[in-house]
Amino acid sequence: MTLGWHCPTVMAYGGDGLTRWLGTRPERSVALLLDGGVAEASIAGSVRARIERGGRMARTVVITGPGSPHAVTELARRIQDEDLVVAVGGGSLLDQAKLAVLLRTDPDVLARLTVPQRSGLILLPPEQARGPRLVTVPTTLGTGSELSAVACLEYQRGKRLVMGGALRPDAAVIDPEATATLPAELVAEGVLEVLFRICGSYVGDHRDQPTEDALAQALAERTVRLGNEVRARRARARGRAADERLRMEIAKISGLSHAGWVVLNRSPYAGKGWYLANELSTELGLRKMTAVAALLPPLWGAIAAGDTRLGSARRLDALWQRLRAAALDPAGKGRPAPPLPEDPASGIAALIDSWGVGRRITAEPGRLAVVARRSVRAWGAGLPMLDGLSAADIEGLLAQAVCDSTPVSH
Repeated sequence: MTLGWHCPTVMAYGGDGLTRWLGTRPERSVALLLDGGVAEASIAGSVRARIERGGRMARTVVITGPGSPHAVTELARRIQDEDLVVAVGGGSLLDQAKLAVLLRTDPDVLARLTVPQRSGLILLPPEQARGPRLVTVPTTLGTGSELSAVACLEYQRGKRLVMGGALRPDAAVIDPEATATLPAELVAEGVLEVLFRICGSYVGDHRDQPTEDALAQALAERTVRLGNEVRARRARARGRAADERLRMEIAKISGLSHAGWVVLNRSPYAGKGWYLANELSTELGLRKMTAVAALLPPLWGAIAAGDTRLGSARRLDALWQRLRAAALDPAGKGRPAPPLPEDPASGIAALIDSWGVGRRITAEPGRLAVVARRSVRAWGAGLPMLDGLSAADIEGLLAQAVCDSTPVSH
């Protein structure tokens, strides 16, 4: 039996979304979790005021640093007396909040999170309980953590991916004030992250599913148009962040890319690039989207050349031709862009470069060999995420990412 779509997270858009949601809830004791980077920002004061407007007092907890098992365990202890948690921050902070509320309810989960294993994936049982209620207010674009059923957990040797329905927040508030100061380059990276996620799931699964495919195609096309709009506005406004409407649209697609019919019946491990980019960024100390931007062109090149372990060449070509057409459509936002190359690998490289997302990386061959071995250990060698790919296969792909990372023009 195939399970259908169920998304328990309530989505609220606009500055008063939190106020409206709180008006439907009886919980009185509130912990306000703030990313250290936004603790003094206006969004922190606005969220606090909205909580207090409903007659609640919020106890503020400022979070800094990565979400290690020790950190999330300590956070669970700090929120042990609250029955409602409101988390304001980027993807890392939201992931920590999701794991902490899980541990608050069921401390035994810690054993599952810390069990010695080579796999980078931790699956939570379907019946896993969770509390207290969690509301997320994302301050970045692209991760979609506010709606996803996954969370990243830091370890000494890298990251693990925790997956389970209990990780989905009860409500997500998309407030444009939360991303008002986001630099334009991070907005562009956020758009690329969304496109990477949609395309990875679509291309990595070989099966045709007409309705699901149509929705994924439409979202991918919309994402490309939004990316070009960010580029055009950045050029006109000398690098200033996207306007409120544009940031809201990007945030909507970011959340949708994690849920609903876009991912229904897809293989949960279809996006092979995520696992490779995760290890590459960790080993080389790169920003996650720098690793993605460098890796995506050779990854698509390998798929287009017929490597069925990574994805479907037929589906990639069909999707890319749609994205090329979308990139030519100015949608009333300025002059059309020059045509992107027909070849998917060259085309996505040109698109990434036009958005101003850096993808130039350097690494000694020995470091790439380490990344390849780490990738196989955590995600391959019988594990379904990268099964069938050898360390040599992965090292060759990474070597192309290093050699082919010089920006191109089109």
